[in-house]
Amino acid sequence: MNARAVPVWDLWPDGIEWQPMSPQLRTVWVLRSLLNVLILAVIAAVPLTIWLGWEGPLWALGGYVVLAGLRSLAVARTVKTWGYAEREQDLLVRHGLLTRRLSIVPYGRIQLIDLSAGPVERMFGLTTVQVRTAALASTTEVPGLDPLVAAALRDRLAVRAAEVREGL
Repeated sequence: MNARAVPVWDLWPDGIEWQPMSPQLRTVWVLRSLLNVLILAVIAAVPLTIWLGWEGPLWALGGYVVLAGLRSLAVARTVKTWGYAEREQDLLVRHGLLTRRLSIVPYGRIQLIDLSAGPVERMFGLTTVQVRTAALASTTEVPGLDPLVAAALRDRLAVRAAEVREGL
């Protein structure tokens, strides 16, 4: 029998209804990426101007356009890979375009749940839920949620974590 091999990363847990991130997250991450590439282009323009004269800034601008375009495409595709799901005993978070990651956070290990939103996220009405566990330096993030959805998720996780701890 010649069964087709299925990559392990295509074997996400069955019967899970993955919750997507807000479409606004793509815009936030693309803007953040464009700003980072712009800073790099400005830094590159100085030595290029010294070496190439007036053509240096043009090369930096051209490099910015190419890098910004490539980075925007990569970021837009990466946002689509994010998702989270709540199961009876744990929280699942998946993401990654090249390196795929599935984080499983048992409710009983949750120590702290934070909500955070930087200035750009606040402009677009987004919030990130950060779940810290008993493991050292272990934080799982669920980015790009509407503030009301994020607050509701935080509250559900806190209740489930307390219920599991009481049952121990």
